[in-house]
Amino acid sequence: MSEQYTIRHATSKRESFGNYEYEILKDNEIIAHFWHDYRGDEHGIKFMDGTTDNCPSDNITDFIKGGGPEPFSLTPTAIEWLEKRFAQ
Repeated sequence: MSEQYTIRHATSKRESFGNYEYEILKDNEIIAHFWHDYRGDEHGIKFMDGTTDNCPSDNITDFIKGGGPEPFSLTPTAIEWLEKRFAQ
């Protein structure tokens, strides 16, 4: 059975210029929190084990897609990066 990676909005309330926060799930279990600033210029990931990492790209659209009327999802690049990280 292959692992299923998904992303969803975090349940925390965001301040007007605060970071946007998301939960990354692997087989319906939260494995990390992804965030980006209100402009999308800065972003990163905090894993449930307390480690942090930068995204594999400076462009957040290389990591997540969707928004507005489209549901959020991880890109193939993001899924490949997550699979490599958890294979270690």
